[in-house]
Amino acid sequence: MAKTAQASDTSLEVRRTIPAPRERVFQAWTRPEDVKKWAAPGEMTTPIAEVDLRVGGKYRIEMQSPNGARHVASGVYREVTPPKRLVYTWGWEDSSVKDSVVTVEFQDRGKSTEVILRHERLPDAESRARHTEGWTECMEKFVALF
Repeated sequence: MAKTAQASDTSLEVRRTIPAPRERVFQAWTRPEDVKKWAAPGEMTTPIAEVDLRVGGKYRIEMQSPNGARHVASGVYREVTPPKRLVYTWGWEDSSVKDSVVTVEFQDRGKSTEVILRHERLPDAESRARHTEGWTECMEKFVALF
């Protein structure tokens, strides 16, 4: 039972249904020019998004807050299955979060696509709460693209 409680403290899930075909949604999640439009929470922007979309390829997302502070997330793609699924490591240059894992599934729902994001192996409940807020805000920007 403690294992389940611990897993819930170190993982999160965010889901959204997008009114667009799966291929288009997958592209918007992975093309640098699209990533720059949604991959930073709240008032933050994404001036730099680098994507090498292949197993073993790296990505780097530089987020900037209105006060100019920059935060960089980066990782390596472990699985790339267009337009169905992505698995990649997630780490922050300025944080203890270094080797967490993000899985994004793109489920065909007729004329829409359900995006299911799971972020696992976060260090603690506080990190989980911060990432839940961040991913939720990013997902709202992502939905707004469509």
